[in-house]
Amino acid sequence: MSETTDPIVVPGVEPDPALVRGFNKQFVSGVTVVSTMDGEQARGLAVSAYCSISYDPPIIMVCVQRSSSTWPALFSSTHLGVNVLSNAQQDVLGVFASKEPDKFSKVAWTPGPHGSPLIDGSAATLEAEIRERFQVKTHTIFIGRVRHATVNDVAPMVYKAAKFYDGGRLVEL
Repeated sequence: MSETTDPIVVPGVEPDPALVRGFNKQFVSGVTVVSTMDGEQARGLAVSAYCSISYDPPIIMVCVQRSSSTWPALFSSTHLGVNVLSNAQQDVLGVFASKEPDKFSKVAWTPGPHGSPLIDGSAATLEAEIRERFQVKTHTIFIGRVRHATVNDVAPMVYKAAKFYDGGRLVEL
Protein backbone atom coordinates (compact mmCIF):
# COMPACT_ATOMS: atom_id res chain seq x y z
CA MET A 1 0.00 0.00 0.00
CA SER A 2 1.39 3.43 -0.86
CA GLU A 3 1.60 6.33 1.53
CA THR A 4 -0.64 9.34 1.18
CA THR A 5 -0.34 12.72 2.73
CA ASP A 6 -3.46 13.92 4.50
CA PRO A 7 -3.98 17.56 3.61
CA ILE A 8 -5.04 20.01 6.27
CA VAL A 9 -8.70 20.83 5.71
CA VAL A 10 -9.76 24.39 6.41
CA PRO A 11 -13.51 25.06 6.03
CA GLY A 12 -14.23 27.61 3.30
CA VAL A 13 -10.77 27.28 1.71
CA GLU A 14 -10.40 25.73 -1.74
CA PRO A 15 -8.36 22.50 -1.93
CA ASP A 16 -4.88 22.63 -3.41
CA PRO A 17 -5.29 22.56 -7.24
CA ALA A 18 -2.46 20.00 -7.46
CA LEU A 19 -4.49 17.59 -5.31
CA VAL A 20 -7.56 18.06 -7.51
CA ARG A 21 -5.45 17.42 -10.63
CA GLY A 22 -4.00 14.34 -8.94
CA PHE A 23 -7.50 13.09 -8.20
CA ASN A 24 -8.57 13.62 -11.82
CA LYS A 25 -5.49 11.80 -13.11
CA GLN A 26 -6.69 8.67 -11.29
CA PHE A 27 -9.96 8.64 -13.24
CA VAL A 28 -10.02 6.50 -16.38
CA SER A 29 -12.42 7.58 -19.11
CA GLY A 30 -13.37 6.78 -22.66
CA VAL A 31 -12.29 9.07 -25.48
CA THR A 32 -15.18 10.74 -27.27
CA VAL A 33 -15.82 13.17 -30.07
CA VAL A 34 -18.97 15.25 -29.60
CA SER A 35 -20.49 16.39 -32.88
CA THR A 36 -23.32 18.42 -34.34
CA MET A 37 -24.35 20.21 -37.50
CA ASP A 38 -23.96 23.96 -38.01
CA GLY A 39 -26.17 24.47 -41.05
CA GLU A 40 -24.45 22.38 -43.72
CA GLN A 41 -21.14 22.27 -41.79
CA ALA A 42 -20.31 19.32 -39.51
CA ARG A 43 -18.63 20.41 -36.26
CA GLY A 44 -16.99 18.44 -33.48
CA LEU A 45 -14.39 18.30 -30.73
CA ALA A 46 -12.67 15.77 -28.49
CA VAL A 47 -14.43 15.61 -25.11
CA SER A 48 -13.41 13.66 -22.01
CA ALA A 49 -16.39 14.85 -19.94
CA TYR A 50 -19.11 12.40 -21.08
CA CYS A 51 -21.36 10.49 -18.69
CA SER A 52 -24.41 8.27 -18.82
CA ILE A 53 -26.98 9.62 -16.38
CA SER A 54 -29.67 6.93 -16.68
CA TYR A 55 -30.63 3.94 -18.79
CA ASP A 56 -34.41 4.28 -18.44
CA PRO A 57 -34.96 6.73 -19.94
CA PRO A 58 -31.56 6.85 -21.69
CA ILE A 59 -30.09 10.21 -20.62
CA ILE A 60 -26.50 11.38 -21.13
CA MET A 61 -24.46 14.49 -20.43
CA VAL A 62 -21.43 16.12 -21.98
CA CYS A 63 -19.50 19.19 -20.82
CA VAL A 64 -18.04 21.57 -23.37
CA GLN A 65 -15.88 24.62 -22.75
CA ARG A 66 -17.60 27.76 -24.00
CA SER A 67 -14.41 28.98 -25.71
CA SER A 68 -14.50 25.96 -28.07
CA SER A 69 -15.16 26.82 -31.72
CA THR A 70 -17.78 24.03 -31.71
CA TRP A 71 -19.66 25.45 -28.71
CA PRO A 72 -21.90 27.94 -30.59
CA ALA A 73 -23.13 25.22 -32.96
CA LEU A 74 -23.79 22.83 -30.05
CA PHE A 75 -25.56 25.49 -28.03
CA SER A 76 -27.97 26.31 -30.86
CA SER A 77 -28.48 22.69 -31.99
CA THR A 78 -31.34 20.35 -31.14
CA HIS A 79 -29.22 17.16 -31.36
CA LEU A 80 -25.65 16.07 -30.78
CA GLY A 81 -23.61 12.98 -31.53
CA VAL A 82 -21.22 11.18 -29.19
CA ASN A 83 -18.59 8.98 -30.82
CA VAL A 84 -16.57 6.64 -28.58
CA LEU A 85 -13.30 6.36 -30.47
CA SER A 86 -11.82 2.93 -31.10
CA ASN A 87 -8.29 1.90 -30.17
CA ALA A 88 -7.36 2.32 -33.87
CA GLN A 89 -8.48 5.95 -34.16
CA GLN A 90 -5.55 7.94 -32.73
CA ASP A 91 -5.38 9.85 -36.01
CA VAL A 92 -9.06 10.81 -35.62
CA LEU A 93 -8.38 11.96 -32.06
CA GLY A 94 -5.54 14.14 -33.36
CA VAL A 95 -7.89 15.85 -35.82
CA PHE A 96 -10.57 16.57 -33.20
CA ALA A 97 -8.09 17.74 -30.57
CA SER A 98 -6.73 20.28 -33.08
CA LYS A 99 -7.86 23.74 -34.13
CA GLU A 100 -8.44 22.48 -37.70
CA PRO A 101 -11.38 24.53 -39.08
CA ASP A 102 -13.01 21.67 -41.08
CA LYS A 103 -12.29 18.56 -39.01
CA PHE A 104 -14.91 16.40 -40.68
CA SER A 105 -13.24 16.84 -44.09
CA LYS A 106 -10.45 14.63 -42.71
CA VAL A 107 -12.57 11.68 -41.44
CA ALA A 108 -15.27 9.41 -42.82
CA TRP A 109 -18.66 9.95 -41.18
CA THR A 110 -22.34 9.29 -41.62
CA PRO A 111 -25.24 11.47 -40.49
CA GLY A 112 -27.35 9.97 -37.71
CA PRO A 113 -31.15 9.84 -38.04
CA HIS A 114 -31.34 13.43 -36.75
CA GLY A 115 -28.33 14.64 -38.75
CA SER A 116 -25.55 14.52 -36.15
CA PRO A 117 -22.19 13.44 -37.59
CA LEU A 118 -21.33 9.89 -36.48
CA ILE A 119 -17.71 8.89 -37.14
CA ASP A 120 -17.18 5.68 -39.11
CA GLY A 121 -15.07 3.05 -37.31
CA SER A 122 -15.91 4.26 -33.81
CA ALA A 123 -16.34 1.70 -31.03
CA ALA A 124 -19.82 3.11 -30.39
CA THR A 125 -21.92 6.08 -31.47
CA LEU A 126 -25.09 7.70 -30.26
CA GLU A 127 -27.27 10.61 -31.13
CA ALA A 128 -29.12 12.53 -28.44
CA GLU A 129 -31.80 15.18 -28.42
CA ILE A 130 -30.52 18.10 -26.34
CA ARG A 131 -32.98 18.66 -23.49
CA GLU A 132 -31.12 21.00 -21.08
CA ARG A 133 -28.16 23.35 -21.12
CA PHE A 134 -26.60 24.42 -17.83
CA GLN A 135 -23.94 27.14 -17.61
CA VAL A 136 -21.18 26.35 -15.11
CA LYS A 137 -18.46 29.01 -15.12
CA THR A 138 -16.39 28.27 -18.25
CA HIS A 139 -18.40 25.25 -19.45
CA THR A 140 -21.88 24.25 -20.57
CA ILE A 141 -23.35 20.94 -19.46
CA PHE A 142 -25.55 19.50 -22.21
CA ILE A 143 -28.16 16.97 -21.07
CA GLY A 144 -29.55 14.77 -23.84
CA ARG A 145 -32.10 12.03 -24.38
CA VAL A 146 -30.57 9.25 -26.47
CA ARG A 147 -32.51 8.73 -29.71
CA HIS A 148 -30.14 6.43 -31.61
CA ALA A 149 -27.17 4.22 -30.68
CA THR A 150 -24.80 1.76 -32.33
CA VAL A 151 -22.11 -0.49 -30.86
CA ASN A 152 -19.37 -1.99 -33.03
CA ASP A 153 -17.18 -5.01 -32.36
CA VAL A 154 -13.99 -3.01 -31.80
CA ALA A 155 -12.23 -2.02 -28.58
CA PRO A 156 -12.40 1.57 -27.35
CA MET A 157 -9.55 3.96 -26.66
CA VAL A 158 -9.24 4.97 -22.99
CA TYR A 159 -7.59 7.92 -21.26
CA LYS A 160 -5.78 8.20 -17.93
CA ALA A 161 -3.27 10.74 -16.63
CA ALA A 162 -2.73 12.45 -20.02
CA LYS A 163 -2.05 9.14 -21.82
CA PHE A 164 -4.15 7.01 -24.17
CA TYR A 165 -4.50 3.24 -23.88
CA ASP A 166 -5.96 0.28 -25.76
CA GLY A 167 -9.29 -0.42 -24.07
CA GLY A 168 -9.25 -3.97 -25.47
CA ARG A 169 -6.29 -4.98 -23.31
CA LEU A 170 -7.74 -4.22 -19.90
CA VAL A 171 -7.20 -6.90 -17.30
CA GLU A 172 -10.26 -8.00 -15.36
CA LEU A 173 -9.85 -8.00 -11.57
